[in-house]
Amino acid sequence: MNTPDTAALWQIRKAVKPWLENNSQSILFGCSGGADSMALALALFIESENKNVIPIVVDHGLQPESAQVTLDTIEKLKKIGYKQIETAKAQVIITDGLEASARRARYQIFNQFIDAYDAKYFLLAHTLNDQAENVLLGLARGSGTRSLSGMAVENNKFIRPLLKISRATTQAACIEGGVEIWEDPHNNDQRFTRVRVRQNILPVIEENLGPKITEALARSSDLLRDDADALDSFANEFFNHVDKLNLEVVDLERLPKAIRTRVLRLAIYNAGSPFGSLTADHIGSVESLVSDWHGQKEVALPGNVKVFRNSGRIILSNQ
Repeated sequence: MNTPDTAALWQIRKAVKPWLENNSQSILFGCSGGADSMALALALFIESENKNVIPIVVDHGLQPESAQVTLDTIEKLKKIGYKQIETAKAQVIITDGLEASARRARYQIFNQFIDAYDAKYFLLAHTLNDQAENVLLGLARGSGTRSLSGMAVENNKFIRPLLKISRATTQAACIEGGVEIWEDPHNNDQRFTRVRVRQNILPVIEENLGPKITEALARSSDLLRDDADALDSFANEFFNHVDKLNLEVVDLERLPKAIRTRVLRLAIYNAGSPFGSLTADHIGSVESLVSDWHGQKEVALPGNVKVFRNSGRIILSNQ
């Protein structure tokens, strides 16, 4: 293909280039056919010269035309110049909402391909707008610092090189590059909270607070991630030097609450609660055994974990 030279595409090429340097291993990326992932596909192809970069197209099977969308996306990738393209059909079992269940099924496939190719990285096309939406969703849930910190650019092998690039830029890059894009009907479905945030909430905030609110929300997420990383590090350091099922109350009382709650969360997961199963109410009930002790009974938690206070200790069991 002819290599387009445009301002929008140049921003994306610049963002992906560092992840392609000095690389002999395979690099994978997810491609849905939408503007963000197609712009990523175009930039990766140009910068890598189609060496060791492989698109992964997932058919979620959630819409009647999903199989055709997958075939169309493969054809668009071939038109860009990709020779090797992988595809898979996800088995979406809806347990905690459509979006979360589809995401879980998608990442299961992504991890399978990472293992199969021994890939160095798996690139994802989340943008600045996705980051801002995540912050607002976290605020709506009353989430803590870690949730409000949004997505990291680098999370193990998963890389999000476009987190500083707007959705408008990816759309412009596709137009300038002559790449056709698919618009997911779910992106306009008001049943989904994220869509309502995108279409109803953010525009109102921008109208009243200024057009830079998206960048400000994303910048806030970066600052909160630094704070969350520091607090997690302090909590881990403390947790690594104590009896993990038998915590001294006097030691916990000395900790700032932000670190103490993290230590308790680590202890509960270590005792057997499934990762991601704990709510703020769970942690609050356990933390009150330290800061608001008045003889309350044990706290029952997911995974059959029990936490109680006895003789100046917080004791965890799984029986």
